[in-house]
Amino acid sequence: MSEPLKRRILLPLLLISSVSMAGDLTAEQATQQADNGSAITMFVIFVVLTLGITLWSGRRTRSAADYYAAGGGITGFQNGLAIAGDYMSAASFLGISGLVYLSGFDGLIYSIGFLVGWPLILFMIAERLRNLGRFTFADVASFRLGQRQIRTLSAVGSLCVVALYLVAQMVGSGKLIQLLFGLPYHYAVVLVGFLMVLYVTIGGMLATTWVQIIKAILLLSGASFMALMVLIHVGFDMGDLFLKATQVHDKGIDIMAPGGLVSDPVSAISLGVALIFGTAGLPHILMRFFTVADAREARTSVFYATGLIGYFYILTFIIGFGAIVLVSTSSQFLDEAGALIGGNNMAAIHLSKAVGGDLLLGFISAVAFATILAVVSGLALAGASAVSHDLYANVFRPGASDEEEVRVSKITTVILGMVAIALGVLFEQQNIAFMVGLAFAIAASANFPVLLLSMYWQRLTTRGAMIGGWLGLMTAVSLVILGPIVWVQILGNERAIFPYQYPALFSVIVAFIGIWYFSVTDKSEAGAAEREKFDQQFVRSHTGLGAAQASDH
Repeated sequence: MSEPLKRRILLPLLLISSVSMAGDLTAEQATQQADNGSAITMFVIFVVLTLGITLWSGRRTRSAADYYAAGGGITGFQNGLAIAGDYMSAASFLGISGLVYLSGFDGLIYSIGFLVGWPLILFMIAERLRNLGRFTFADVASFRLGQRQIRTLSAVGSLCVVALYLVAQMVGSGKLIQLLFGLPYHYAVVLVGFLMVLYVTIGGMLATTWVQIIKAILLLSGASFMALMVLIHVGFDMGDLFLKATQVHDKGIDIMAPGGLVSDPVSAISLGVALIFGTAGLPHILMRFFTVADAREARTSVFYATGLIGYFYILTFIIGFGAIVLVSTSSQFLDEAGALIGGNNMAAIHLSKAVGGDLLLGFISAVAFATILAVVSGLALAGASAVSHDLYANVFRPGASDEEEVRVSKITTVILGMVAIALGVLFEQQNIAFMVGLAFAIAASANFPVLLLSMYWQRLTTRGAMIGGWLGLMTAVSLVILGPIVWVQILGNERAIFPYQYPALFSVIVAFIGIWYFSVTDKSEAGAAEREKFDQQFVRSHTGLGAAQASDH
């Protein structure tokens, strides 16, 4: 496979996942970064600070509501910061700026796709989600439908997304830390897994939220400073920045035109569907709306999150073009072949040194590590809650006490941590990009349609949700396996059976059609009773009467 084609296939998926840095890392590259003592110092400060927050949170976590949802005591602004922190992963920072460095304007296609999902959440999901649920989105999806069936489907969908996303994070963290700090890959994976388990088991959602808030502030501050330095370099003239970039980039003026990363309309639409609907179906994002006191605060959360994320993506655009101008023209950041040391995803890291020296490099490197710790903590908590709250407390052992539920959640977190570490080590040399595409496809195909229609469509029944949801999930899995990432790259076949990298367009259509058809043809008494309950659900979704309240502390 040619190098340009490989980049077109891998870079987008690596971006979405917080997955590994582009290209193999050499010991020499890792050693170069490890010599930066400021990075190590700031990394240690962050870990000590967050562990202190975890211990503080542990003393305030006394019930299931505290553990899963921080007692509903997070403000809208704080939750907006935490959501932004959840979404501004290391790869959103390094990956998008790396894509802009590689392809120019076209790198924005992913940030735009990510951002468009937030108005959908703001206007259609956030308020009703908070009014109808307690801890997980399965609380909402199963509100008037069969508890066992819908919670099982939702839990499986959540666990699939979390597991796939988590493995990608672990591999990415190992490679990133190996490059930034010179720590051996296996040690890096174990360290991330250990800290993740510690944050979640001791501090629960409160600790995870504050880790995200701190990380978001640090990342926005660092990225803002880098963008400011780039603008100072060009006299705050964006036109001059673009002109200089076209003069030094291999593609010249072509970097200002779209079409380099996604060349056909079907792939473009399918990618957009995955990014938009996948965002609205990510369990660790949806779980955050239960950490606020009411629906108003939930809407406020999305308002701030959308603004912060939009601002962040503007920064990555400036950083990417700044790297073209300042990094690609400096031999200290290039290898003997003229390629960027560590791959294109290191563009932002190298730019930090170019504009701020070793001190800023150390800060940005430590923040990149902080983003990984924060995201994996949120993922682990979402996965643990799917097992303890949805499966254990509502399917296998209805009526379980809060203490039992939290205990099962902590045990699940430890197991998830061990599995994530083992798979992170196992997949070190493997192309795990397909896991990321599959995670977003499952979120868009299995989680989002069931959640949306359960809130808005009166004729939905358990039968329709179950069959349509499972069809969407299985279609997404099948098409990823038959697509170019797995069928050609991993399995070594000459040509993919399914020609597109992104299956979401097809799997989402299958899910919606399946849910619609098997609901409207459901003539059972149970189906009729579920339709009758819609009015009660509708009133509560708008008024919040009967919604879960914040805990007293």
